[in-house]
Amino acid sequence: MPDTPRPLGPDDPGLADVLALIRTEFAYMDGVIDPESSMHRLTVDDLAQRAGRVWGIGDPVIACVVLTAKDDALYIGKLAVGQSARGRGLARVLVELADAQARELGLNWLELQVRIELLGNQRAFKALGFHETGRTAHPGYDRPTSITYRRAVTG
Repeated sequence: MPDTPRPLGPDDPGLADVLALIRTEFAYMDGVIDPESSMHRLTVDDLAQRAGRVWGIGDPVIACVVLTAKDDALYIGKLAVGQSARGRGLARVLVELADAQARELGLNWLELQVRIELLGNQRAFKALGFHETGRTAHPGYDRPTSITYRRAVTG
């Protein structure tokens, strides 16, 4: 099935697609968020080190997510859907994948962070059942720069 997520291994050529997708779809944040997105420092090698936790949809990859287990939650990072693939529910597919992965790992929560300035992203994650649980500041900032959201794992 074309909209089925697949894990990307360390030598998967899809990792280059993932990096390009993230850079393209996060580019609008330049000049909007402060500090700048960590995507500017992200490399294919970084993604390869996260092998098995990087998931992609399509070939070439049109949607992706990086999942990381931490404490009692599965962290959803670098979720991106290409402009041409929007409106197909792929973000929801990736969040449901995260939910299933968290269940398999015995984790109770899905967690993610959204920058303060990205109101559209905040609305999108609220629509997917996430609720604000806190605000954090990047090092060197005396104001919140990110909002932490959580959602209980289903099942």
